[in-house]
Amino acid sequence: MRHRLSGRKFNRPSAHRGAMLANLAASVLKHEQVTTTVPKAKDVRGIVDKLITLGKRGGLHARRQAIAFLGDGMVVDKLFETLAPRYADRRGGYTRVLRAGFRYGDAAPMAVIELADRDPEAKGTGSRPAQDDEGEPAAA
Repeated sequence: MRHRLSGRKFNRPSAHRGAMLANLAASVLKHEQVTTTVPKAKDVRGIVDKLITLGKRGGLHARRQAIAFLGDGMVVDKLFETLAPRYADRRGGYTRVLRAGFRYGDAAPMAVIELADRDPEAKGTGSRPAQDDEGEPAAA
């Protein structure tokens, strides 16, 4: 019986599962729309909502908590500078999960998880600009 057991295991060790969900959450925040399986989309939905709430709270401690979870400074900057002001008036429900049919290889149910009021131009962006040896942006 699974009484009072929350969350899915995805047939992975806990460290792998945590890293997978953190990477998926970072991808959702970076691209604002990601295609994945339905169970993964449903599990990452709560994580992304909590991260956006951290961004809305602001402050150094919230930023450090987001960096500790995501591990990517560029995504954290987008979270605090772009997404938090966008959702300042919204009290929750920052993401939506839309069914997207079945995967060809194994017939797994697929879904698109996206941010509500997303920016369509954000999809596929997010590559870091080229840098020289000193860390400065490379001259074009």
